[in-house]
Amino acid sequence: MMKKTFKLIGLDCANCAAKIENAVSDLPDVVSVTVNFMTTKMNIEAEREKMERVVEAAMKIVKNIEPDVKIEKA
Repeated sequence: MMKKTFKLIGLDCANCAAKIENAVSDLPDVVSVTVNFMTTKMNIEAEREKMERVVEAAMKIVKNIEPDVKIEKA
């Protein structure tokens, strides 16, 4: 297993944070995901060999829900 943390810069909607978390958790290879609105951090846990694909899909989800959010590795 592998964990990655990302900073969602400009995330200013708690409801959007919940939508992002729900959508990312529905991805097939995600073990767990949390989006903390207060810290604007997203933690993703997935199998090491599938992490790159999971992160790419998660980025698309974030951009679909919150187009103005900048995503950086935390």
